[in-house]
Amino acid sequence: MGISVKDLSFSYGTTMVLHNIELNAAEGKFTVLLGKNGSGKSTLLKLMAGLLPCKTGDINIMGKDIRHLSISERAKVIGYLPQFHTAAFPFTVEEVVLTGRASYVFAVPGKKDMDITNEAINKVGISHLRQRPYTELSGGERQLVMIARVLAQEPQVILLDEPLSHLDLSNQIRFLALIKELIMSGLTVVAVLHDPNIAFMYADDFMLIKDGTIRILSGDERPWDASILTDLYGVHLETMPFRERALVIPG
Repeated sequence: MGISVKDLSFSYGTTMVLHNIELNAAEGKFTVLLGKNGSGKSTLLKLMAGLLPCKTGDINIMGKDIRHLSISERAKVIGYLPQFHTAAFPFTVEEVVLTGRASYVFAVPGKKDMDITNEAINKVGISHLRQRPYTELSGGERQLVMIARVLAQEPQVILLDEPLSHLDLSNQIRFLALIKELIMSGLTVVAVLHDPNIAFMYADDFMLIKDGTIRILSGDERPWDASILTDLYGVHLETMPFRERALVIPG
């Protein structure tokens, strides 16, 4: 099952952003969307998360048409981490992560909700921040809190928009190891990443987006081919073989 997108087009007003998108992200795999800024990656992720209206085409997540899911049902299937998040109130880290349980709580959080919240906090490695106000954290620390919040939802699919953008090297490595752990536990993860080197080192599958369309590869082409990447990003790039894939360097 995983994620299936068919005949999807989308525009902001009269500006067409996505054109006839067709893709399948396999269940239990880490799929990365690659492409230039403005190519439509974040918009596609928001559509898959149900945050933008799917008017033309179909999006199915784990066999479910997202247009037929309530907000609460969607939260139990899809965990979405946006590129930016601004907190209006000085909630503690624990309280912010606990809000990921909203679709399960009818009155007040129960023991199970608190246990899952604590497990998410520990899994991401932010237990030392538990009682800190979210508004006082650094950008990287906030990103880790939001990742824990997504995990507290217990979704089947996680969609990540530039999840590494505010993390230092050590936290990037920890986070990517966590992604691998989640994949091994059966989750499906789709992420927008800017760095193709990180994508090629950690991801299972790749979707290349150029000018709002999926770049289809022929049978002998690979996403890490220098010619493919040069065309995708519009700058001359070279590649060096690395672990049966490649590292990307400026030409």
